[in-house]
Amino acid sequence: MGVNLTPIVVRHPTTLEALRGRTIAVDGNLELYQFLSIMRTRDGTPLKDSQGRITSHLNGLVFRTTRLIGEYDIRPLFVFDGPPPDLKREEIRKRREAREKSERDYRAAVAAGDVATAWSKAVMTSRLTRSMVEEAKTLLGLLGIPWIQAPSEGEAQTAFLARRGDAWAAGSKDYDSLLFGAPRMVRFLAIGSTEFLPSQGRSRFVSPEILDLQENLHNLGLTRDQLIDVAILVGTDFNGGVKGIGPKTAVRRIREWGSLDLAPPEVRTQLPGHVDAIRAFFRDPPVVDAAELARRPVDSAGVFRFLCNDRDFTPSRVESVVARLRTPGRPSRRLEDFA
Repeated sequence: MGVNLTPIVVRHPTTLEALRGRTIAVDGNLELYQFLSIMRTRDGTPLKDSQGRITSHLNGLVFRTTRLIGEYDIRPLFVFDGPPPDLKREEIRKRREAREKSERDYRAAVAAGDVATAWSKAVMTSRLTRSMVEEAKTLLGLLGIPWIQAPSEGEAQTAFLARRGDAWAAGSKDYDSLLFGAPRMVRFLAIGSTEFLPSQGRSRFVSPEILDLQENLHNLGLTRDQLIDVAILVGTDFNGGVKGIGPKTAVRRIREWGSLDLAPPEVRTQLPGHVDAIRAFFRDPPVVDAAELARRPVDSAGVFRFLCNDRDFTPSRVESVVARLRTPGRPSRRLEDFA
């Protein structure tokens, strides 16, 4: 879910062509969740194989992600969440309750024959299981696409990789990457990317966006520590925020106070008791050094066994994917190449 910074951040629309040749550290769990949400039949049922196992996440990886590689030479580096921090326990509980309510609403819509409502509710019932993540890791390995297991929050690990230069940017829909210190982030990294709007019950097409951390800090007149305080006022995955304070008001208040430590008593009493732990987690989260980050050759036979023999994927479609990965996109040429 992440923190809502949309009203205050500078976002630069871009194109996939402009990202040609870039390595993007992708929030793997969020990416799979997006596939599970949008890759469904007309009534909202997720894609499944003949044994009833969900395959939406695998469809997304093999048919969408590989197009980024084959057609644009974009180099995704997937990062998967480790165990969630204790700070996130309340948020996880809220998400579970919201999903259970959506499941009840979905069943009611199906029983009433309301296909449109059923689909909109089904999108919000998506649940990424541990076995789905392991299946995704297996498929990525067979496709030769590198992945990393983070010790905790995947977005913290992607930010670390971007800071260290292993990736050009962190790839995520959520703004938490900026709080974790990613110098640059890319949102909506997909061909024909869509964003579901729960309040409107519909999806909209969105183009990729680039956000630069230093540009945004300069524009807001804040330090990164102050941006973290802004996020805490608004609400993060680790706290509910202060009632009546949105992003713009939070920026004004932190500029005025300098820090949450100097906030007036009526605000401080609404802050969580573990506010310092939240700050510390954003500043210095658990991360690991990554050993192998390069793409490897595709294991064609393994891909066919896993997808066609085990998961009922159509061989001709899988062959097109394997061919796509065997033939890299045209050489990357950007303006800086001519400097």
